[in-house]
Amino acid sequence: MTGSCAVVEGIRTVRTVQRPAVAAALTAVVLLLSAGCSSSGSAKGTAPESGSPPTASTGPAAESSDGPSAEAAPAKGSVKVVSTLTTGLKSPWGLAPLPEGDLLVSSRDEGTITLVDGKSGKKSLVGSVPGVSPGGEGGLLGIALSPTYASDHLVYAYFTTASDNRIARMLYDAKQPAGRRLGAPDTIFKGIHKGMIHNGGRIAFGPDGMLYAGAGETGDRGLAQDKKALAGKILRMTPDGQPAPRNPEADSVVYTYGHRNVQGLAWDGQNRLWASEFGQDTWDELNLIEPGKNYGWPVVEGRTGKQGFVDPVEQWATSEASPSGIAIVRGSVWMAGLRGERLWRIPLNGTKPVAEPQDFLKGKYGRLRTVVAAGGDRLWLVTSNTDGRGTPAAGDDRILQLEVR
Repeated sequence: MTGSCAVVEGIRTVRTVQRPAVAAALTAVVLLLSAGCSSSGSAKGTAPESGSPPTASTGPAAESSDGPSAEAAPAKGSVKVVSTLTTGLKSPWGLAPLPEGDLLVSSRDEGTITLVDGKSGKKSLVGSVPGVSPGGEGGLLGIALSPTYASDHLVYAYFTTASDNRIARMLYDAKQPAGRRLGAPDTIFKGIHKGMIHNGGRIAFGPDGMLYAGAGETGDRGLAQDKKALAGKILRMTPDGQPAPRNPEADSVVYTYGHRNVQGLAWDGQNRLWASEFGQDTWDELNLIEPGKNYGWPVVEGRTGKQGFVDPVEQWATSEASPSGIAIVRGSVWMAGLRGERLWRIPLNGTKPVAEPQDFLKGKYGRLRTVVAAGGDRLWLVTSNTDGRGTPAAGDDRILQLEVR
């Protein structure tokens, strides 16, 4: 959805993919760890009861999707910029906090991952991701840590190649010299169609241990309603790239469809999945995600009440949002706006908004790409002014630490 096709971003995807061969030892380790430490059971696709996906009505201490949440947010909130952690980043896109407090940041256009010291902000090159082919809105996009990172030290990345978008995982070895800390990529999923626009790219592991990916429709609208295409979807897979247990269709990674360009994924305290989505000329959206549901694009955009489609929980004029990353802290969804150049707060009580969304930092830091929970009442916020669409200021791009309520 782009109120601004020229201003937003997304992805095109098609057909299914086959996981390439992986070193036997690495495969065995990852499968064992995934089975032993995530709630999903086997990473190869068996369907234990605990492998059911988190939805609006499932998860620990699940409650009615319309019921109140233990983390109900106050109607009014606040944002305080605590510090500028680092500056001088080039086309930053994905952000993955490491357990010890440092941050990994992906560069869309340079195809590199940078380590940022969580206290000093000092930057050092981790390495380049082989095969990245940047262009338009494509390149090295979202990154995420394995759910068993403490044992396997695997970093997952979604990126554009010369032929497609794909997801690979790489060993991160902090003991190696700067620039050589990434192992060779093991491609777990490929064949997601690429485009100059709408390459999506946000990836995140859910509370079920499964990997979720936002995939846009690359400007080819019809693909969003084609259940056999990967484009215009939210995908759900095992850490090995296989269809996750209890997906809507057992042999497919497609989780939901009818999306234009999803770039924000986050779970609330009740394990409900939320996603932000670019609109075209009318409405950007915040959606509550439920497996198998149709989110309307390109048939509908924003709230319409039409049978068969899920209405968004909140919507914005595209000039005010063009949303990318989201995070959930203290019962509110925090949503980074690109064209809107602001941070939105959507206070929730369960699945219902408590009050109208609030906006913060309007125009102060330019385009905002990624927001990630930093523990307690803190957020990491990444700007996006060196991506070819912003107007870089001195020091751009940067990572800010926020205190929010």
